[in-house]
Amino acid sequence: MNEGTCEGDQRELTFGEKAVGLKFNPGGDPTVSKVKKLYAEIIDICNNPNSRVDSFEKDLHREAVMSAVTAQMAAVKLITWNS
Repeated sequence: MNEGTCEGDQRELTFGEKAVGLKFNPGGDPTVSKVKKLYAEIIDICNNPNSRVDSFEKDLHREAVMSAVTAQMAAVKLITWNS
């Protein structure tokens, strides 16, 4: 399967799906998949390139996307934590 396609179909991954590494789930944990899909959706909602016309909007976009990616990684870490 092409890295840019989504599992189970041949469509291109969205920006959010690529940002969260939607296809990377070596343990096959369904909760990890759900969290990644939800954060991908949040990122995709924020990713409207037509609305970013000035540098402040671009900075807000960058911060929103990076914060969502960071939060997603922390959530996956918590879900998969083995104490």
